Amino acid sequence: MRLRGRGGIVYNRRFVCPDAGKPVLGTKNILEQQNQLEPSNHKPGVPAGVSPTLYWRVEGSLLDLTVVEPVAFFTWNAQTFSERFRRRGLIFLMAALRPFLYSTNRKFATRVVHTALRGVTRDRLDLLGEEYFQYKLKPRLKAHGVERVQGLVRAGADVVLVSQGLEHVMKPLAQHLGVKRVVANRLEFRDGVASGRLLEPVIRPRGAFARIREQSPDGRRAPKTLARQLDITVEVLRAAVIGAGRESVAQERPIVHFEGQRQAAEFSVRRALAGKHVMLIGVTGFIGKVWLANTLLELPKIGRIYLLIRRQKSNPAARRFEKMVEESPVFDPLFEAYGAGLGEYLRDKVEVVEGDVTQAGLGLNAEVGRWLQRNLDLIVNSSGLTDFNPDLRDALTTNTDAAMNILEFVRGTDHAGLLHLSTCYVAGERDGRVKEKLIPNYTPHRVANFDAEQEWRALHDVIAKAEAQAEGAEVTAGLKMQSLAKEHAAKGLQGAALEIQIRKNRIRWLKTYLTEAGTRRAKELGWPNTYTLTKSLAESLIVKHGAGLPIAVVRPAIVETSVAKPFLGWNEGINTSASLSYLLGTYFRQLPSNESKRLDIIPVDAVCAGMTLIAAAIVERRHDQLYQLATSATNPCDMGRSIELTSLAHRKHYRAQEGLESWLRLRFDAIPVSKTRYQRMSAPAQKAIVKSIQRIMSPLPLKKTPLVKAERNLERLEKLIELFEPFILFNEHDFAADNVEKLSHALVEDEREEFGYKARLLDWWDYWINVHIPALRKWTYPLIEGRPLEARPARSLQNGETVKTGTNGGTW
Repeated sequence: MRLRGRGGIVYNRRFVCPDAGKPVLGTKNILEQQNQLEPSNHKPGVPAGVSPTLYWRVEGSLLDLTVVEPVAFFTWNAQTFSERFRRRGLIFLMAALRPFLYSTNRKFATRVVHTALRGVTRDRLDLLGEEYFQYKLKPRLKAHGVERVQGLVRAGADVVLVSQGLEHVMKPLAQHLGVKRVVANRLEFRDGVASGRLLEPVIRPRGAFARIREQSPDGRRAPKTLARQLDITVEVLRAAVIGAGRESVAQERPIVHFEGQRQAAEFSVRRALAGKHVMLIGVTGFIGKVWLANTLLELPKIGRIYLLIRRQKSNPAARRFEKMVEESPVFDPLFEAYGAGLGEYLRDKVEVVEGDVTQAGLGLNAEVGRWLQRNLDLIVNSSGLTDFNPDLRDALTTNTDAAMNILEFVRGTDHAGLLHLSTCYVAGERDGRVKEKLIPNYTPHRVANFDAEQEWRALHDVIAKAEAQAEGAEVTAGLKMQSLAKEHAAKGLQGAALEIQIRKNRIRWLKTYLTEAGTRRAKELGWPNTYTLTKSLAESLIVKHGAGLPIAVVRPAIVETSVAKPFLGWNEGINTSASLSYLLGTYFRQLPSNESKRLDIIPVDAVCAGMTLIAAAIVERRHDQLYQLATSATNPCDMGRSIELTSLAHRKHYRAQEGLESWLRLRFDAIPVSKTRYQRMSAPAQKAIVKSIQRIMSPLPLKKTPLVKAERNLERLEKLIELFEPFILFNEHDFAADNVEKLSHALVEDEREEFGYKARLLDWWDYWINVHIPALRKWTYPLIEGRPLEARPARSLQNGETVKTGTNGGTW
């Protein structure tokens, strides 16, 4: 067959259709034939006179898809059990009424069916749409139609799939076929929730005899024909075309300077930090490791990075660092970039100094300390104890005393600045917008005449008195009675054995006493835990004693999984939200929380990007006093959405697994509930029932008390919920993050992509479902379950010694 295009070009290409064994029109013939029905402007790379757009009807050629079937799937997988039963009833009613409605008006019937989705979130529909396609529709795709569409795409045709199905199902189909645009039914959403109304145009189902008349692998439709079948105009059809990717709207925020401030001149991170000497404290922590790895990759012209690391018994600081580089996945990109030369690069850029920030002078050798004070340009303090309610001694020493030691060291330097890492949650028990302003002697409860320095010293007095009390006669007598009463102790325990047992009990008593004392004092002043109390005291002391020094306090929110650096999906440890998200992946359903409260999550690489910007600003003396690295004000995600996204991420994982356990778990979506309902229907009520059963069965001569393990697990669950209540139920914070945005905006053009602060661009759906929860499942859930992490190939730094320390010569 020969066809002549409008431009006089002759095409005579054929290919064999595998379903019929007959030659069919080649791709260029199809394009030309389509062009005869829909003229379009010439585009580069497309032969003149040939239209690049092809409309392809999905029903009949690719799938036999009804309107009710996907809607029923969505309703049967609603978030709550009550919703599922209610929506199922609606679907059965729709199925009964639809034939009558369909015979009257197909568009109206289509609208009525979709009203069953009123109240379902876009997040859920997007995930369920992917699932429905992957597990329901994909196995039913017609191979001959698929081959034809994919052949057109490979030939460069702009195929547009047209279907009566919802966009949430059609977009995954289009992505599977390589198609970039679709025309499908679209629901109206208000604040991310479906109103139950279909947007125009409504793609009505095909006619009653379409299954017989239009069953062909060729789904091509001329625009006029398709528009007539859909009862719309060609113009409306063209306007209804949407992209096949998920919609993710970037949060664009203008940068405005008020109060007469002028626009800051552009600055360059590379220029500011080139040749500079930086000391990093806290490199063994989650943030410290990532910042170091990213800095070594992004800023090869930085002068030198000195790592202050504490010696652990017989394990020297240098060996601790070397072991960390060899074992931590954070440094994978560095190994990929430098290979066998990484050791040489680290020797050139990194130097380990042995010290201890809890000691005066940072525990440094005197000569080393003087050399650093003369030559350092910046100190980055990312150290700290992040346990919420630890022993008061540990929290005060690590979070407050250490900050004062570092401050005194900075005061003795020639010109070094300080970047001090704190936390947004020093705001404590309060609601509303938290501005980027350091308030001296701050307490959330606004205690009159509160003095942070007096409080700091008073807490040390509490520790001293508790230690003296632990050694006193009264406590010792009680500990002795406790030791003798222990079930496992041998009869007649005495002498050295008794003293050892008493000493162990004294250590335990003192730790418990000081843990409770720290928590109690924190709550009296308005902080949820000892961690935030000691971090806030450090800030107040820095304000008081650091006046006139180049210092910036940096407050991250809840630091979680990376989105790009050092690689997509890195997380570590279980001190943040890992344990709570793990709980939501079990049969636990009712989480006491405030749905509208914003859960402020920030990826670790966004925190590190902000730290790098702030570090450069400190070096150039253009920094502000306080920076908050948070998303609650610029890119909010509330608790209701966070809980649902977590459940959807778990669902996606369990749907890919086999077995009854996975089948059951994917049907237990967590839901936000009030504290009253939680106490009445969740863990507290279940624990009360377990205790009642135990009391009833206690008179029975049983060798082992039943349900002991169940009671213990419920008690642990209650404690976990209580620990997280300040972050999920109380204290509605909105943390302003304007200062770092201003720095990012001031970057020179060619550095904005690499060093810009992009927290406002996060797509929370993609982050929770495809990045954060899978990362936790890989890096932290095994630790919670007591399983080893995934085995990694052994690697080592080559070419001899990696780093030098200040105690064995070095460069001092």
